[in-house]
Amino acid sequence: QVQLIEAGGGVVQAGGSLRLSCAASGGTFSTNTMAWFRQAPGKEREFVGGISWTGAPGVADSVKGRVTLSRDNAKSTLLLQMSSLKPDATAVYHCAARVSAILSPETTDFNSWGPGPQVTVSP
Repeated sequence: QVQLIEAGGGVVQAGGSLRLSCAASGGTFSTNTMAWFRQAPGKEREFVGGISWTGAPGVADSVKGRVTLSRDNAKSTLLLQMSSLKPDATAVYHCAARVSAILSPETTDFNSWGPGPQVTVSP
């Protein structure tokens, strides 16, 4: 099972861009399907997007067109590029992994989680 640590959070103005990275260690990164979830105060953790181990991407409808995901198996890294950010994107963003070829939007399907950086989008 991989261990995950994210980087790149911070404060950004509405309309701005931000890139998050997730570094994995231990386990075999290339056989993990990777995803990003976010959790806003008082809300449930929700799927943002992810990439299966076969390279098939998927993103939530709420962020479609405004996020780009990529993974580098040689560096065991997952990236999330977000643009045209809105204040409702303010949340803690978590990287997650599951040993499966299938990308799932369900938190219960992932067994490795990073602590997550805070992303704050100011009006």
